[in-house]
Amino acid sequence: MMAGILKNKSTIIFSIGVVCSILLMSFAIKKQITIYIIGDSTAANKQAKAYPETGWGMELQSFFKKSVVIDNRALNGRSTKSFLNEKQWQPITEKLQPGDYVFIEFGHNDEKIDKPGTGTSISEFKANLCKYVLETRNKNAIPILLTPISRRSFKDSKLMDTHGDYPKATRAVADSLKVPLIDMLVKTESLLNRLGDKPSIKLFNYVDSGHVNYPAGKKDDTHLSPEGARQIAGLVVEGIQELKLNLVNKLL
Repeated sequence: MMAGILKNKSTIIFSIGVVCSILLMSFAIKKQITIYIIGDSTAANKQAKAYPETGWGMELQSFFKKSVVIDNRALNGRSTKSFLNEKQWQPITEKLQPGDYVFIEFGHNDEKIDKPGTGTSISEFKANLCKYVLETRNKNAIPILLTPISRRSFKDSKLMDTHGDYPKATRAVADSLKVPLIDMLVKTESLLNRLGDKPSIKLFNYVDSGHVNYPAGKKDDTHLSPEGARQIAGLVVEGIQELKLNLVNKLL
């Protein structure tokens, strides 16, 4: 009889251990946070054939501990409209978990109103941003709005604005819906102005002729170099710190 009691106790202890292990594993899994990035080519992952062009989203993971996973869904050429119409957003909403983040940065392509499938009016742009924000919140996830990064557009040594009212519209949506905002246009304009016209070339995809991916060379004042992507990702992290998001505790 004593042997039976000991056996039952061992079984109970073993079962408790298994349950505790499962609970601990579940807790560990829940503690992992995913940051989804949606936006355009300035943030997007690049194919090897585009190197050295680099999206800032490709560099963001290096700033975080392993408990944060960057899932970069930004795509070349997309606007708030085309990203929705091509059903790029739906798979993200299906995967969103409470406590995840969605970093939303559009504007470069929304302003191309001569392209009906891509360009948006300001009112449509705002409506699309609102959709992303509200559907993110419906999943108890956290939306973060970002204004588009600046192009390197100097005229007589003065940096010119190329985004019209789209950054202003992003700020307006952030204000009306009380969404945390990282004003990347202001941050990148400040960076480019500090560097100046010629020195800022290093941040962009400028390639000499003879490169395997760009035989004729490349002078691109919109898309980033690896160094540029790293610095812009650093400005995103700076914004996270300024907003005092919980993500601050996950930074390296």
